[in-house]
Amino acid sequence: MEDKRTNHCCDHIKGIKCNVKNCYYHDCDTYCTASQIAVGPNTAQSSTDTLCATFKPKED
Repeated sequence: MEDKRTNHCCDHIKGIKCNVKNCYYHDCDTYCTASQIAVGPNTAQSSTDTLCATFKPKED
């Protein structure tokens, strides 16, 4: 999932909150700025089994 925006700080996915501050798509508050997200794996049985496959570490 490649994000082509250069300034993604203000645009976020409505209704999607994220607390992962070291993610590239984290907006410095509690929102995700990716153009879309992918959550898996498809074998999850509960919310504790899920992972955000869109996660991309921030470059310092």
